Amino acid sequence: MSIVQNLRSLPLFQGIPEARLEQLVTTFRTVTHKAGTVLFRPGDTATHLELLAKGEVAIEEPAAEQKQPSDVPPVRFELRPLAPLGELGALTGLPRSTTATATTDVELLSVKVGDLLGFFEANGDIGLAFYKNLLGLVTDKVRRDRSRIEDMRSNIVRTQKSMKKLREVVLAASETEISKPVFETLDALIDNNRRANYRVNPTASYAAQVRLDDGRLVPVLEVSEGHLKIAGRTQDLTKDPSFWAGVLVVPTTEILLSGTVVREDSGGVVVKLDKPIEEYKVKLDDYTTHVQLLDFVV
Repeated sequence: MSIVQNLRSLPLFQGIPEARLEQLVTTFRTVTHKAGTVLFRPGDTATHLELLAKGEVAIEEPAAEQKQPSDVPPVRFELRPLAPLGELGALTGLPRSTTATATTDVELLSVKVGDLLGFFEANGDIGLAFYKNLLGLVTDKVRRDRSRIEDMRSNIVRTQKSMKKLREVVLAASETEISKPVFETLDALIDNNRRANYRVNPTASYAAQVRLDDGRLVPVLEVSEGHLKIAGRTQDLTKDPSFWAGVLVVPTTEILLSGTVVREDSGGVVVKLDKPIEEYKVKLDDYTTHVQLLDFVV
């Protein structure tokens, strides 16, 4: 089969006439890599749409999903021609979440994303069909993700109920040397799974910032009912980590908050919030709900 015929078997290119696919193929160039070459790593930003034309590529299990750390990460997928290499990441600009390595000498068909978009602008009928197919891929992914998330949510609910029952059993039983640590561990896990600790990440279109006493605006990285994660270092945000105060600035309102710095890491500073007054609590709930809805398909 020719490259054009193979392309028509891929979901991204279905429904595009063969003659138009032949035009599209002219925008790609051939790139070769030796066996063992790492094609991309977690955090890399894709600049090209690439198709595996010859050879084999291993996609590793993402580190977050590995059951145990390993010097040789397990392979999740083995790709053979003709196969796209992370097309959603390439077309949306999302950072890579895993590692792809050539396990044999490989030949790729590669096109800069900017050049591809320019081709679609000049050939609207191809662009329309391509984006329709892309939307279909994303829709299928959302559907699968919703199913997995619902399974995880159900498991969390069952686990939470079981831990509460076990906590009551520990309380009712005769005290032993392990009673206190078991109870405290269960109590901490139950508290951590409370809805109040569910975090949302502000988006570029619905951003959140904190205005400090000196007037500086600092990006907010995560928000929950009980915590804020703020960009920067503790010393830049407050003189006294035991008491932090600021104004949460969101697109529709401002919310006065206070709390205590509980930790700092390379990602930012986490503040445990004091209970806000009812007016501000309603505003905070409203903001987190709006951000959650950006990820929710009704």
